[in-house]
Amino acid sequence: MEYGFVKVAAAVPHVLVADCFYNIGQIEQLMRKASGQDVQFIAFPELCITAYTCMDLFEQQTLLDCAEEALMQLVERTADLDIFTIVGVPLRTGNRLINAAVAFQHGTILGIVPKTYLPNYKEFQELRWFTPATSLTKENITIGQGVYPMGNLRFVSGEVAVGIEICEDLWVPVPPSCLLAMEGANLLFNISASNEIIGKNSYLRSLVTQQSARCMAGYVYASAGFGESSTDLVFAGNGMIAENGTLLQDSPRFTMQEQLIVSEIDIATLQNDRRVNVSFMQYVSSFPSPVSRVIEFDLPALRKPFILSRPVDPHPFVPSGHALNERCEEIVNIQVADLAKRLVHTHSETAVVGISGGLDSTLALLVTVMTFDALKMPRKQIIGITMPGFGTTGRTYNNAINLMESLEVTIREISIKAACLQHFEDIGHDPSVHDITYENSQARERTQILMDVANQMNGMVIGTGDLSELALGWATYNGDHMSMYGVNGSIPKTLVRSLVQWIANYKVDEQSRITLLDIADTPISPELIPADENDNITQVTEDLVGPYELHDFFLYHFIRFGSHPAKIYFLAQTAFGDKYDNETIKKWLYTFFRRFFSQQFKRSCLPDGPKVGSVSLSPRGDWRMPSDAIATLWLKEIETLK
Repeated sequence: MEYGFVKVAAAVPHVLVADCFYNIGQIEQLMRKASGQDVQFIAFPELCITAYTCMDLFEQQTLLDCAEEALMQLVERTADLDIFTIVGVPLRTGNRLINAAVAFQHGTILGIVPKTYLPNYKEFQELRWFTPATSLTKENITIGQGVYPMGNLRFVSGEVAVGIEICEDLWVPVPPSCLLAMEGANLLFNISASNEIIGKNSYLRSLVTQQSARCMAGYVYASAGFGESSTDLVFAGNGMIAENGTLLQDSPRFTMQEQLIVSEIDIATLQNDRRVNVSFMQYVSSFPSPVSRVIEFDLPALRKPFILSRPVDPHPFVPSGHALNERCEEIVNIQVADLAKRLVHTHSETAVVGISGGLDSTLALLVTVMTFDALKMPRKQIIGITMPGFGTTGRTYNNAINLMESLEVTIREISIKAACLQHFEDIGHDPSVHDITYENSQARERTQILMDVANQMNGMVIGTGDLSELALGWATYNGDHMSMYGVNGSIPKTLVRSLVQWIANYKVDEQSRITLLDIADTPISPELIPADENDNITQVTEDLVGPYELHDFFLYHFIRFGSHPAKIYFLAQTAFGDKYDNETIKKWLYTFFRRFFSQQFKRSCLPDGPKVGSVSLSPRGDWRMPSDAIATLWLKEIETLK
């Protein structure tokens, strides 16, 4: 596998009803086409060698003999291909007929999986011809001169474990794929012949995506298409590839052309998710004996340089389109609900927020305002404090004042300059030396003011720091690092901007909207170094620690999936190739891991705050890491990247 990926395909050939030799010709063409694209696994529809709609022709010896002969011809003619192939065919075992999925590779049949649940209602009448898997007693089947494993099988090669089910198996309360997944199958295939009726496709898509999520697996679905009988039904040719709840690829329906959809399944990520979610395997030990037999196979090798065809989202924390509005509303509701609980529990009469005119403090203020509105508390009991320092610019200062005015909170302005100069004198620091002492003393002075005013006003200091800053340690220890409740602690910087823009467009008055949009457009800066002669920000955070969109991308893949730096680098090249060159990505990836490890001590003593998404760094929940862990292994891997 390259970076833990395997390449899979769902194929829908053109078929002729009961013409087995024509049909295997179409199947072979698609197999060779897929192999040319370095596909490693391919699935064809249910009963595709004969076509699904043969009806009582399934009782004819001629059809069944030719189906077996055609199957063996297909296996032999494709012996030169490495591709792991699954096709549907009717097969006889003793005096019974089964609706079978046949897995083969390198000219050898690996095993046969009979259909478990046979639909026998409305337009379906499979029990008229076929026997369900549960009624079979034999563990092998004879086809031609060969004897092959038959039953509930798992095909295993290293980390890849393949499970197969057929059409109706997916539609029952506990599909066979559930048990296969619990025994280790992480790549599931469903070969199907599901007809089209109004509304069915939407339900089917939800079944496929949800089954991939429930099983924490890749799920490849291939269903019959053009060429099946139109006597009573229509088959639209459905192909879908899903992974852990996400639909990666699907085919157009109602086309008269053959279909081949290709994508990659991230086996390494799926295995990591299963290891993290310890509930996943809890019930396997209760099985009296293994549900499935293991059949070993050789994972097809890639013959060409690996190219990822599935999209890689450069902003994994920020959905696009209509989903962004839904996500933003849900996040704000989470923040408001948790802050409301904390205010009520502590009997706080006020909330104190330091307002800088930047993104993080703006979001914290907006959440506080909405919380007070929800609790029917006067907004004037929100104390917004702007604390101009040596680096404060007119733009951020004016935005801070304008926002507090339009939101009608109580405004306090407390300059930190005199206090910091006195502090410099007390500790013997030259104020012309703009070092870390110069910067951090300002952050700590601001935090002291906020804490003391909160005590003075029987209130609570609302923290403003975000997830990205926590990951990089871009916060002054016991300065802006500290608060009485941190509402933004699980929200990455890329999402903070989107939230502020969403609130600007949907939740506030026009004056506030104008201010918020300008704040969203302001360069990110702690403003601890004096501005230039034109009152422009000189200390731009992303010039110092790197672009937040890159760091958020690194953070997501490192924490959410436990990915290697090499894989994160590869994915970042795919996601940002048009924006950042390889050296830039590598440079900031190194910075991310170096800072992430060295700054854990700040995360080990975080204030309380709500978990918002799947990535959180709270030491009480999602991320428990020694403060003195060493980054050597990760940094050495980055150093070797080309």
